[in-house]
Amino acid sequence: MQNSRVTVETSAPATGRPATLRGLAVPLGVLGGVAAAFTYVGAVDPNRPGHYPACPLLQATGIYCPGCGGLRGAHALVHGDLTAALGANALAVAGYAVLAVLWTVWAVRAARGKPLGITFGRVQLWAIGAVVLAFTVVRNLPFGGFLHP
Repeated sequence: MQNSRVTVETSAPATGRPATLRGLAVPLGVLGGVAAAFTYVGAVDPNRPGHYPACPLLQATGIYCPGCGGLRGAHALVHGDLTAALGANALAVAGYAVLAVLWTVWAVRAARGKPLGITFGRVQLWAIGAVVLAFTVVRNLPFGGFLHP
């Protein structure tokens, strides 16, 4: 049985630019893309029909997927409404926070010229999957109505 690990490593390319700018190019590019996406979702309200496609799983089965309400949560976050964001999709909001922390660690390490080097082992990957599965199951049970978007 193979050891399954997911490793994320980045390193700055060797050019004549200062190490800080060279190392921050990719993290800043990713930040720009994420900022553009959140700006779009903040400007184009997902609560109004016709702007975004409906969730195919919800349409076909009536089951909320783990992502249902994620755009509404992002829209609420952009507008500073944390309560509405958590009500739309608490798991997505937690994911946005975790990704923001990971991006900050990445940017700081890149500015220092170090690779990111985050490794997720089998246990961590299974734990993430279990949390997503539990969230999905609970939000679709009768007592999990508080997790509906």
